[in-house]
Amino acid sequence: MDRREFLKAAALAGMVAAAPALSCTAQEGAFRGKIKKAVVYGMVKDFKTPADKLKLLKETGFDGVEMGGVGEVDPDTLRKAAEESGVVPHGVIHGWSLDKIPASIDYAKAIGATSVLVVPDKVGDELYYDDLYAKSQAVYREVIPYAQEQQILLLVENVWNNFLVSPLEMARYVDELDNPWLGAYFDAGNVLRYGWSEHWVRALGNRIKKIHIKDYSREKQEKEGLWKGFDVEIGEGSANWAAIRKELAAINFEGWATAEVGGGGRDRLAQVAAQMDKVLDL
Repeated sequence: MDRREFLKAAALAGMVAAAPALSCTAQEGAFRGKIKKAVVYGMVKDFKTPADKLKLLKETGFDGVEMGGVGEVDPDTLRKAAEESGVVPHGVIHGWSLDKIPASIDYAKAIGATSVLVVPDKVGDELYYDDLYAKSQAVYREVIPYAQEQQILLLVENVWNNFLVSPLEMARYVDELDNPWLGAYFDAGNVLRYGWSEHWVRALGNRIKKIHIKDYSREKQEKEGLWKGFDVEIGEGSANWAAIRKELAAINFEGWATAEVGGGGRDRLAQVAAQMDKVLDL
C-alpha cells in the first residue's frame, strides 16, 4: 500500500467509526497478507516436542517462528515439524556477539530460515563507541560474502547496547556496509526508552527487513524503573501503533513481524496473536 492509498483507507476507517450502523470489518486488515506473524520459539511453553509447539502456533494464528540460537532444535526435527504444521522457521537470533556468526548462518540455512539477527556487542567503560563501530563493520564485511553465498540476510537490530541510538546513525551504518544481504531488524519497543518507533521506521525505510513486536511504557519506566517499562502488554504501552502502521505503509513493508514478549500456553499465545492483529491491523 502506498501513502495515497493508506490515507484513503484511513479516511474510510474514520467514516465507518462515525457510522455505527456500518460493519467495522471494513476498516480491518490493511496489512493482512503483507505482514506475517511469528513468535520467538522460547515463548511456547507447556509443550515438549517441536512438532507440538509448531502445531500449537498454527492453531493460535501464527505463520512462523524465530529460533533463539544455534542448535535450539535439531534441524531435521524442526524442518519436519515445519512441514507438518505449516509454520515457517523464518530466522535465527545470533545475539550480542561478533563471534561465530557463520555458525548461525549455517543453522539458518539448515532449518530453511532467511535471516540471522545480529547485535554488534555493547559500548561500555572498556569498549569505546568508535572502536565498536569500526570493529563491527569489519566483522560484518568479512562475513557478508558467506551470508550472500548461503542466501541468508544479516539483520542488525536496535537494542539497549548503547550503540546506534539514533535512526539516522543506524541508517548510515547499514548504508556504509552497502550490501543487499545486510539490513536492519527493527524492534518497535526497544526505541521507546529514548525515541519514537514511527520516527525510526521513516528514517530506516526499506532497510528494515523484519520487525520485532513488543511495547514499552515510559510511565512505568519513570515510576518503577527502567526495565519495568517492558512489563506491559502489546498495545498498552507508549508505542503509537497507528503512527507506526502509517510509516510501515509508506515504505510498503511486507514480511515477518515477530512477537518478543512473555510467552505461555495456548491461551497466552492466542492473546499475543490477537494483540498483534490489533496493533498491526491484520
